[in-house]
Amino acid sequence: MRTQIKICGVRDTATAEVAAAGADLIGFIMCPRFWRYIPPEAVKSICNAVPQSKKAGVFVDQPAEFAAAAAAYCGLDFIQLHGHESPAYARRLRELLINGTQGRAPQIIKALRYGEDFSPELANNYPAELILIDSYSQNSEGGSGISFAWQSAAPAIKKVKKPYLIAGGISAENLQEAVTVFAPYGIDVSSSLERERQKQPDLIRIFLEKAGRL
Repeated sequence: MRTQIKICGVRDTATAEVAAAGADLIGFIMCPRFWRYIPPEAVKSICNAVPQSKKAGVFVDQPAEFAAAAAAYCGLDFIQLHGHESPAYARRLRELLINGTQGRAPQIIKALRYGEDFSPELANNYPAELILIDSYSQNSEGGSGISFAWQSAAPAIKKVKKPYLIAGGISAENLQEAVTVFAPYGIDVSSSLERERQKQPDLIRIFLEKAGRL
């Protein structure tokens, strides 16, 4: 299976359409504490505009009831938990998702930070279908654009038995290195596709070309 590409931090339909030309998954920051935040009404509109890509909503230590309701309202395929949500939280969320959908419930992605007491055992036992491994930063839960020490981290990360995505400082220039080092299920990219806090169509296309998607 080819490496999945997730473009995160999308905030408008025009950007989503460019990303959807090659990305497997588009992510939306749905926690208002962060500058990439986009409200549920806008997320729903974008989801309807680009049905060809899967959609993920990113939530950070928000009530499970809110995340489940937003997923149903927007038509999300994944809920990404990017805070310090406990396994009990994820089990409660899964229960809400199953009870709140008539069809296939959204899957859960749990973000873990390498360097913040990262544990393959926690990743393997956490009630989520996918794991996302991001850089640790004291100043942000994610989206810092900073990579971690890939070579030294790889042995521990490869003990994760679930499909995992690598995030943190991924760009067109180091994409192939990340794929080679980790052989991940997917790559998550955001900051390197921006100038002055705006996603740039040319940078997205360059990245997708490098990934062999255009």
